Amino acid sequence: MEIWTFIFLSWVVLNLSVSILIVRRADLDSFQKAAQIAIVWIIPVIAAIGLWLFHRSNDDSNPGGGPIGGGPNDSIAVHVGGD
Repeated sequence: MEIWTFIFLSWVVLNLSVSILIVRRADLDSFQKAAQIAIVWIIPVIAAIGLWLFHRSNDDSNPGGGPIGGGPNDSIAVHVGGD
């Protein structure tokens, strides 16, 4: 019985934390918030983790990567410059 209590409490804490995360989002309108919270509680663990990962990736501030090509390369012994 103790393991089921732990599983149930973990499930409730996970769903509540993701629901609070969704409610506090400024980029969602009220319908989107309500729909996502309903999905979290209807499909408990998978939806909660999936929506948390989705919103976390939207908040990622990493620029992605550098420019393609790498810029001038000094290792080929060619002078690139105007002096």
